[in-house]
Amino acid sequence: MAEFSGHLSLHAATRAHGRTVLAAQSFRAPYHLSKPYWDADTRTLIAQVVNPTAGILSGDQLQSDISVDQGAALLVTTPSASRVFKMKTGTATCRQQFHVTADAWLEVMPEPLVPHRGCSYRQTTTIEVAAGGEIFFADLLLPGRVAHGEAWEWKSLCLETTVRLDGELILRERFHQAGDDLRALAALAGSGPSACFGHAVLIAAARPADAQWRAAVNALHGDGLWVGVSVLRRGGWSIKFVAHDGIRLRRGLREVRKILAVHFPHLACDPRKL
Repeated sequence: MAEFSGHLSLHAATRAHGRTVLAAQSFRAPYHLSKPYWDADTRTLIAQVVNPTAGILSGDQLQSDISVDQGAALLVTTPSASRVFKMKTGTATCRQQFHVTADAWLEVMPEPLVPHRGCSYRQTTTIEVAAGGEIFFADLLLPGRVAHGEAWEWKSLCLETTVRLDGELILRERFHQAGDDLRALAALAGSGPSACFGHAVLIAAARPADAQWRAAVNALHGDGLWVGVSVLRRGGWSIKFVAHDGIRLRRGLREVRKILAVHFPHLACDPRKL
């Protein structure tokens, strides 16, 4: 079976007309970049990253590096979930890095990760934000193919996230748990075997209405969604989700974006998903 060593490199900048453009881009399978779309209302460039293969297989090594220059605003998203397939041997790895300069905006909002039975996958995310830069990063996890009885049946799953603001470490998380651990967490939340998890990081300058939007996000708690906002040691917030299924998880993220968009206008950008 062929193994992919894929890379994605995007560099967003502004031009004389004030629009954000991809000043540089490079990609190799299993990454493919659709034609970017300019959202004039929010002055945000939308980039859809597509995986034209079946999904992520044993031995695949994925590397992405996305940077946004001063004055630019970029939304990077995907049209479908990322599936990690069963592996008899070996593992797959993904390393992604995001760089945001001062007076720049980046939103990273992919569809959920779906680890299948017997897969082994490690994802390392590094976020570097300069003082005055802003980012909204969302990471969603589904338990597997629930309809096939595969919930929590992966072999190994490790998700690591590191965030630095102006060079200072403000968040480091390592999610490396067996299916049994997550079953217990799902049971504690009352979500059952189809429970889904999400984590969003917002790094942004303080605004007078921060307490207002935090209260509104916390008020989403209920109706199949468990959500809470925590203040980071500096310059941002961590938002955690537990939902009873993937539909509720996606809807919860949309509701959070809608609340935040009042105070962070780039989040009003429509990702143009059907």
